[in-house]
Amino acid sequence: MRTLQPSLLVPLGLALALAACSKPAPTPEPIRSVRTMTVAPASAAATLEYAAEVRARTESRLGFRVAGKMVRRAVDLGDAVKSGQVLAQLDPQDLRLSQEAARAGLSAAQATLDQAEADYKRFKELRDQGFISSAELERRDTALKSARAQHQQALAQASAQGNQTAYTSLVADASGVVTAVEAEPGAVVAAGTPVLRLAHDGPRDVVFSVPEDKIALFKQLARQDAVLQVRLWSDDARQPLPAKIRELAAAADPVTRTYLVKADIGRPEVKLGQTATVQVQLPQEAGGTKLPLSALREDAQGSSVWVLDRQTMTVKAQPVRVAGADGNEVLIGGGLQPGQTVVTAGVHVLTAGQKVKLYQEPGSTSAGATGGAAGSGPDVALTRQDAARQGH
Repeated sequence: MRTLQPSLLVPLGLALALAACSKPAPTPEPIRSVRTMTVAPASAAATLEYAAEVRARTESRLGFRVAGKMVRRAVDLGDAVKSGQVLAQLDPQDLRLSQEAARAGLSAAQATLDQAEADYKRFKELRDQGFISSAELERRDTALKSARAQHQQALAQASAQGNQTAYTSLVADASGVVTAVEAEPGAVVAAGTPVLRLAHDGPRDVVFSVPEDKIALFKQLARQDAVLQVRLWSDDARQPLPAKIRELAAAADPVTRTYLVKADIGRPEVKLGQTATVQVQLPQEAGGTKLPLSALREDAQGSSVWVLDRQTMTVKAQPVRVAGADGNEVLIGGGLQPGQTVVTAGVHVLTAGQKVKLYQEPGSTSAGATGGAAGSGPDVALTRQDAARQGH
């Protein structure tokens, strides 16, 4: 066997060490298959949808006008009540004692007034006969006026105390439905503390919230007296109910930062609290087009789509202006030109300048792309490696 010379062992060892320390070559990025669609000139319109709730036009929070201990509640949540019906009762014992005291004070004032009137009549006769002076008669007249004033005061106090006693009964001021119960029997409530919430019979509203970027649109619709379409979720087969904007909140909600909108639907046979969908039809926008929601991507710069360059088969980001949404499609109001090819799905796995290939349907021998005019449904972009990882 031939042995290596010592002078050759050192360079050979260095070469092996360098080969062991060098990093492996990076795996090339796979060429992904994409589905596309071609932008065609069109006029597109979108429909805005908002979740809403049916509420009464007028809803009152009822409470006692005096303080006391509630001993009885005659209605429950959801009960229909009539105007003048007793809803709850306070313990009236203390107020009844005060009422009796006021009545006793009124009786005393009445007796004092009767005595003053009788005295004035007798002293007037004596003055006419010359037995007393005019000054004495004037004093009796002053005493009579004071007795009358005291009687009026006692009468007002007795009437007010009678009203206070009547306030121990909480009475419905209108017909409607009890929508909330906020106090139970046994509770000591202060004057004005809400006990029940009553939704009055009459016109109904649909109430929903809109984001601040749509508040100008709804102000314009309110000025134009535009008609909105309301669909009840529990009765989708029913014809949409027309509604007109009645009230628009002037300030945003401090928690959700949305604006509350109330739309009048008249007096339909709907139940309070039903959920609904309010549909707002936006006007057609010339030059707009619809893309699947899956084609849209969001980043720090805003909304964009991937546009395919068919000569180099690479993609680049194209900023677009979103005008609205319609179901699973998004209305593009600007940024795209007719004839451009847009990637319709899988946008989250692409990067700028990445090479792609047109997706080929399984079992198809053609090398053509799957695509179509703008406005078709969303597609899926997968490579063979992606499909294998997802179990397809």
